[in-house]
Amino acid sequence: MTGNLQAARTRADGKPAVPGGLSVEPVGGDAYRISVRGHTVLVDQPTGDGGDDGGPTPTELLIAALAGCVAYYAGRYLARHGLPTDTLRVDADYEMAADRPARIAAIRVRLHVSDDVPEHRLEALLAVASHCTVHNTLADPPAVDIQLSRR
Repeated sequence: MTGNLQAARTRADGKPAVPGGLSVEPVGGDAYRISVRGHTVLVDQPTGDGGDDGGPTPTELLIAALAGCVAYYAGRYLARHGLPTDTLRVDADYEMAADRPARIAAIRVRLHVSDDVPEHRLEALLAVASHCTVHNTLADPPAVDIQLSRR
């Protein structure tokens, strides 16, 4: 990020100042508090990996973000067409790559809808859900710029 853009996204206290920003701070051990728009999420590692299992891992949050985005897009499609949303469910699982660098190798997302959704709506529903913002981002990844800063 350029200096001006970085300054525009950060308040004097280092907290995010614009939408799209968030902050992450340690709370102890392997746990971190993520703060975004007044919401707080705790991430941690499972006890078998040295954490206290106080929350999902960052990797699990990435998968959850994808599943949540798919659900949101599917729910909006169903509601827009007057179709039932109360039985909508999205399940997701993933596999880690066996080699380095550490990364997710495969993600499977299953979109469950009511039997009351007509067959002729399913293809369009899947197309809409498959083009959610998170999926689009994973399919065409953004440039990631990690910088070091002293406090």
